[in-house]
Amino acid sequence: MKRAARLGPVAAIVGFLAFVEFTSGILQGYYTPLLTDIARHLGIHDADVNWLEGTQLMLSALVVPAFAKLGDMVGHKRMLVWSTAVTAVASIALAFTDQFWVFLVAWALQGFYVVWLPLEIALIWSRSRSADRPAAMTRKAAGLLVAALELGAIAGALSAGALAELLPMQVLLLVPAVAVVACLFVVLFGVKESPDLTGGTLDTGGLILISLALLSLTGGLSFMRLNGPADLLSWALVALGALLVIPFARYELKHPDPLIDVRMFREPTLWPIFLTAGLFGVSVLGAQAPLSTFARTDASAYGFGLSATTGQTSILVGAYVLSLVVGAMLFPLATRWVTPRVALIGASSLVAIGYLLFLPFHDGYAQVLANMVIAGIGSGALVAALPAAAAAAAPAHQTGVATGLTNSVKTVGGAIASCVFGIALLGAAGEAATGTAGAFGGYVTVWLVCGLTAALAAVLLAFVPKLAFSDAPVVEAAAAVR
Repeated sequence: MKRAARLGPVAAIVGFLAFVEFTSGILQGYYTPLLTDIARHLGIHDADVNWLEGTQLMLSALVVPAFAKLGDMVGHKRMLVWSTAVTAVASIALAFTDQFWVFLVAWALQGFYVVWLPLEIALIWSRSRSADRPAAMTRKAAGLLVAALELGAIAGALSAGALAELLPMQVLLLVPAVAVVACLFVVLFGVKESPDLTGGTLDTGGLILISLALLSLTGGLSFMRLNGPADLLSWALVALGALLVIPFARYELKHPDPLIDVRMFREPTLWPIFLTAGLFGVSVLGAQAPLSTFARTDASAYGFGLSATTGQTSILVGAYVLSLVVGAMLFPLATRWVTPRVALIGASSLVAIGYLLFLPFHDGYAQVLANMVIAGIGSGALVAALPAAAAAAAPAHQTGVATGLTNSVKTVGGAIASCVFGIALLGAAGEAATGTAGAFGGYVTVWLVCGLTAALAAVLLAFVPKLAFSDAPVVEAAAAVR
């Protein structure tokens, strides 16, 4: 009851939104242990599973800008309902096909769940704006939502592992579909719409330009990961995606109601947040698979790795996810003692320390576990803090767009990292015996890049005004001396 009272006007919906994020966690954790089984079910090679990741990544990059803007225009709940409905239909379709191309399309459409958290943070911010401390309230609610997400991921992974030997594939794939359908009814009947919507019409020209840019960029990176860095088509697509940002920015600057107000990237309280999100995506989205394969590598055969069993690796992953929960819950508590800016710097520093510690300490199970927990605490704080910070710093009519941008930029950062890490491990594989995921130099690249990008994010956040993202008056925050 005390917690509900502190959450004030958003207390009534936080529980329902936490269920939505718990469902999101189930989707993110349930399928991973089953990917090999899914490949056999579809009759495809294990390497073709990369297409599932690539297509969903591309679609998520396209969906977020449009749905975030539409949330500000016509209602965050409305877009939450539509995205959940699409996710539910796609999740059901996965259980009723053994054709790879149908499964691929449904898997990509299931990626609509990526818009849930940005829309929820925007919805919470819009309802808490009338409270005494809206930024603190939003941070606290965001921490609860991220904790629910990570607990859902644990529940999903454990459920999949327990049910894999008991149920046929069709029934296995229906389990998360049932959760998403239940989530749809929770949103429909438990969540109220945001007040003070902006209305207007969707900037279709801007949507087309940014969609082409993101599609080209993420598609090029996916092809490069599959075909290697010597593939000219991959480089051409990446270059085209980067170049298309220029006409998009020019178009948006002239538009009276742009899809994305690119001027936000000039704001001293916003550009470090967006850049931090991109740098953070490197580790939170790009490093998890290499960490898992490093743990499973047989040290007696290759001279590195932990020789961990499936159960021991699951403990590592579970400890990492639990540390994310701890970080998400600690961030709002930390902001009682220090400013949100300092807390963000501290969270980024923990991520940097955790990954850089891998360089000298990677030979023992306890060492790797400690490193992952340190990085996980910082990562959990950032997952909760970045969209909440963007909401607090954004113009009132661009809340959904700003929170969505943290997700989009994070996705792009993860896509780039996934490509770089895949190439590093594959390129180094020639130095190792056949059968390993990569040579030691490839893993060193992963740890070093993750650590240095997180350290760079901490440095960039030092340039944010001292009172940014807090409940201090806007004028005072903008004028604060760094």
